[in-house]
Amino acid sequence: MAKKSKQSKTLPIYILNGPNLNLLGTREPEVYGYTTLAQVEQMCAKQAASHGLAISFRQSNHEGEIVEQIQEARTGGCAVIINPAGYGHTSIAILDSIQMLKVPVIEVHLSNIHRREPYRNHSYVSKAATGIVMGLGAQGYLRAIDAVAEILKVKK
Repeated sequence: MAKKSKQSKTLPIYILNGPNLNLLGTREPEVYGYTTLAQVEQMCAKQAASHGLAISFRQSNHEGEIVEQIQEARTGGCAVIINPAGYGHTSIAILDSIQMLKVPVIEVHLSNIHRREPYRNHSYVSKAATGIVMGLGAQGYLRAIDAVAEILKVKK
């Protein structure tokens, strides 16, 4: 699913999605919305292109694979946007890999995790993230791209 825009002269933004996000649009749409992950990818590519950036958009249900993608972003990406999904609440391995990054990291959650069940109120990823966008549904990804563009001072 990796996509790199021809207009970009910089490394892509890695947009990483955790477990069950492959079911976005059909899994608990009252919580996560009706937008599919493929639609989110299209929206992100368009938003990034508007800032002269490209994306590498990925999803995995496997913690180790996400860790490897984060490690790849150390040299292959200009920033990371990550929706860790359930791994945000449980994964020290993902936290450790994010802490190695020297690029901006924006954590995204479709729902507001602080308005959910108590076990969802904590995210290990937040400890290492540059910023957090939550509770805005799929639009949160677009706000995260805007934040990355601002941090990188990329002009439209």
